[in-house]
Formats: sequence, structure tokens, C-alpha cells
Amino acid sequence: MRKIIFSIMIGSLLVLLAACGETEVSSGATNTKGDSEILKLAHDLGEDHPVHLALIKFAETVEESSEGQIKIEIFSNGVLGNEREMLEQIQGGGIDITKVSAASLESFASQYSVFSLPYVFDDEEHFFQSMESEAVGDLFASTEDQGFLGLTWYDSGSRNFYTEDKPIMHPDDLDGLKIRVMDSRTQIEMMKALGGTPTPMPYGDIYTAIQSGVIDGAESNPTALTTGKHGEVAKAFSVDEHTRIPDVVVISSSVWNNLTEEQQQILTDAAEESTEYQKEIWAEAIDVAKEEAENMGVEFYYPETEPFREAASPLYEEYRKDERIAELLDAFNEIR
Repeated sequence: MRKIIFSIMIGSLLVLLAACGETEVSSGATNTKGDSEILKLAHDLGEDHPVHLALIKFAETVEESSEGQIKIEIFSNGVLGNEREMLEQIQGGGIDITKVSAASLESFASQYSVFSLPYVFDDEEHFFQSMESEAVGDLFASTEDQGFLGLTWYDSGSRNFYTEDKPIMHPDDLDGLKIRVMDSRTQIEMMKALGGTPTPMPYGDIYTAIQSGVIDGAESNPTALTTGKHGEVAKAFSVDEHTRIPDVVVISSSVWNNLTEEQQQILTDAAEESTEYQKEIWAEAIDVAKEEAENMGVEFYYPETEPFREAASPLYEEYRKDERIAELLDAFNEIR
């Protein structure tokens, strides 16, 4: 696998075009001398986000371990599109690697819906052990025919409810509330099961939607309060930990299959190393976010989770009809 390397000037032009809405671009460029492989990696987070920092470490490790034979060019801040668009570009050869939420993957591979089901994981330890299991490794490999493979995962913390001023202490408190969810069928069905009105919308629209009353709240981890500044308009954060949806770093199947075994191992090792680094800086970011949010006037509430678990339990009967999801649920249960 040798790609034509475009000049730095062309790479800059691609970013400019992408920022103007041109999301379909040619796949990862290499230099004209043909002495190194340049892979294009895109994501939609800011450059101060723990995920971006972990991806930088991934790129640096790959370049060092390959002695410069593989270089990774990172495009952040969504300049090459949103998560769905980036996955489509992975399939079409526009980019080589991307980082997306597992929730975004479920419309491409239904088995990824398992992560959007509420209370799949008991706690952080159970989540970590499950993500390091053979079952998840098999999941990452199962999408080769869909044009992508999972390289590694990143911690995205637990997702919780936050509203303008009303704490969510029981599913009944969601009755009549419009809550922003990701554009995921499973997330929408979860919200309905818990009693709220699911309102899918882009992450970037949440602030003004809460401020203007279009929605009553949203659900995410505490960093949304600070990096997204949602704590300026939402003052009640209820830690019910209904889901733990990982981020997944995926690579184009065609790109992967054209790498040598040695190159594949370099990417695999670097990806796993970046995960351990991301887990550390993510935990630090959560602590900082909570402290900053409290200084913004946000109050944290800790409801009993059992009523939420009971309200969401009917979802499992429906999703277990998918044999691949059932197998993953069984594997995660065995880890308990």
C-alpha cells in the first residue's frame, strides 16, 4: 500500500475546503519520494480535549516506532465533517482513521448498540474489564466488510442528566422534559423508556437550545459543563450514570489490509498505549471539570439508580433479539 503524497500546501488546502463544507476529500496523502506513509486521521473534538491529546500520542508513537515510515496527520475540530460524515469517508477512502462515539457506529454496525443500552456496566471497573475483553476485540474485527476496523477505545466516562434547574432524582422527574440525546436509535428508545422526550440534535446546539428553552436538558459527562460551557445555562447535574459509551478509534479496512504485519503491530501497540494515557488524563479532566462546574454554580445530585434500571429493563428483551448483541451482553455479564 503506497499512496501518493500530496504537498503540505495541498494538505492545508484540504483543511480549508473542509472548513467551507467540502467534506469529501482524497485519502491520506504521502510524500512524492515515497519513503513514508502518511495516514489522515480526523475527529470532531477540540485540541485541548483528552482524546485529541491521546491521538497526538498515538501519532507520535507510530512515527517513532516505524522510524518515520508511517506518519499520521491529524485534523481536529470537525474540519472534515461530523462523526457520520467521517465514517462515510472512511468507507469511501476520504480519510484513513477517525475517532467516533460507539453510538455513531451503531447505524453502520448494529452490534455497537450494546454500548448505548442503559446500565450495561455496573461501574467503571466493570466497564474497563469489559472493554479489554476478547468479546470487544472480536467486535472491533467484525466490521471489516463494512469498511472499517476498531483499533482501540477511549474512556468517555458515564453519561448523566443535566437540566436548567431541576434535578433528576427519579425517572418520574423526566416526565414532560425534552432531553437532548445523540442521534442514536438506542439512545432515543432509552429516553422514552425512562419517561423523557428524546430530542436528537448536534452537540454544538445544546447550549443555545437550553438557554432558549427549546430543550429542558441533556445528558453527558461533566466535561460538557465546562468545555461546552453548558454549566452556564444548566445548574442541576444528576449523576445517575445511565450509560458508559466509549469512543472508538477506527481505521479503514483497505488501509489496514494493505499494511504489513509489522506495520499493523506498530499501529496496534501505539493505539493501546494511547488508551492507557487517555484513561489517565480523562480521569484528571473529570475531576477538574467537576470543580470548575461547582465554581460556575452547578449543583451535583446523586439519585438512587435502581428505579432507572427498572424503567429501562424492557429494552433488553428487544435488543437481545439481535444475536450479536446478546452475545456481547452475556460476555459482559460473565465479567461481573
